[in-house]
Amino acid sequence: MTALQKEKIYKLRLQGLGYKAVARELLLSVDAVKRYCKRHHLNGPAEIVKLNAEVILRNSGLCLCCKNPIRQKKRGRTKKFCSNACKYVWWKAHPEKRSPKPDAVYHYICQHCGRQFSAYGNKQRKYCSHACYIKSRYRGEDNGI
Repeated sequence: MTALQKEKIYKLRLQGLGYKAVARELLLSVDAVKRYCKRHHLNGPAEIVKLNAEVILRNSGLCLCCKNPIRQKKRGRTKKFCSNACKYVWWKAHPEKRSPKPDAVYHYICQHCGRQFSAYGNKQRKYCSHACYIKSRYRGEDNGI
C-alpha cells in the first residue's frame, strides 16, 4: 500500500465512506482497508469515525507522519509527532518546511586550514571539520593518527 493510498483511505473514511466503498474506489481488498483503518483508529461505522476524528483533533491531535493520535501533556509545547522515528521520517520527506533562522548562521575561518566555513547554531566553532581539529590538536598529519 502506497503513502498516497493511505492518505486517500484516511480522507475517504472521514468523508463517511465504508470499507467496501473505499476498497472499490482505490482498487484494494476490503481486508487491507480494514486493517489499515483499525491500526489508525478509523474503524467502526463511518459516522462514528467522523466524530472520533473531530474529537481526536480537538483533544490530542494526530501525528503528522502516521496519523495516529498523540497523547498531549497538560503543560508544555503541543506535540506534532507520536515518536522520534516519525519525526525524523517526516522532516526527511519535507525539507522545504524547515526555516533556519538567518541570525543563527555564523561564519568563521578555520584555525587550522584557513578555509572559510559557516555553522548553524554554534557560536564557538574554531575548526571546519573534526579532521582539522585533530590535525591542529596533535600538531600535524604524520603522527600516525
